[in-house]
Amino acid sequence: MRALVLASAIALAGCAAKPAVVPHAHPTIVSLNPCTDAVLAQVTAPGQLLAISHYSQEPGASSMDLAAARRFPATGGAAEEVLALRPDVVVAGAYLAPATRQAFARLGIEVATFGVPGSVAESEAQVRRLAALAGHRARGAALDEWIEAALATARPPAGWRAPDALLWQEGGIVAGSGSLAAELLARTGFANHAVARGLGQGAHVPLEQVLADPPQLILAASGERALTHPALKALKHTRYARLDRSLLYCGGPTIIRLADKLAEIRREIAR
Repeated sequence: MRALVLASAIALAGCAAKPAVVPHAHPTIVSLNPCTDAVLAQVTAPGQLLAISHYSQEPGASSMDLAAARRFPATGGAAEEVLALRPDVVVAGAYLAPATRQAFARLGIEVATFGVPGSVAESEAQVRRLAALAGHRARGAALDEWIEAALATARPPAGWRAPDALLWQEGGIVAGSGSLAAELLARTGFANHAVARGLGQGAHVPLEQVLADPPQLILAASGERALTHPALKALKHTRYARLDRSLLYCGGPTIIRLADKLAEIRREIAR
């Protein structure tokens, strides 16, 4: 049945398919990637972003302000939903299904894919690419300047001794080397406990290991039992702080929010 619906949508849209070359400076866009939603919301003109991913409207999953996200229609990502909106460009994650990509291509809809940035520089490059795609390069430059200003503000003071910090996420995974979160830890004044022990991005650290080799600071980005166990609060020389897990999903404006939060935690430690 789904295949029939999709085939019908393609057939109907094909009667007036858009040309492969966008005929105007500011193409209309549908974003299927929650990490590009927040960027596009800031670098597009009113009415240009036709829809964002439904994840951005879900509390606890969104990488952007919920009130801002709910100003846009949302899509579950089904090809027939997108075709009904008739965008010029679809922005998606790196794992867009080949059949869906082909359906868009047959109708002359451009598809641009974006992966998860592993550094601030990669994120800022994505911002510039998205802004260029939307036809508003200056807005992308302004957002990158805002990110750099936030990072400068969040920088630790001279003489600060970086505490050993474990950024512990859902499932017991940690932020290892080569990740955006690890870079932001370093830039806001924290030594990465996981990196110091040779753990890569996404490595699993069980509760028992944390209790046996505790860091000076635990940054728990999940409410699951292992990360909130009472035994953690009993560690005499370990501080404990909570992070909103949505701060760790994406780059773009999320960098600003995470940098601000980490700087706030650092100031609390200093006091």
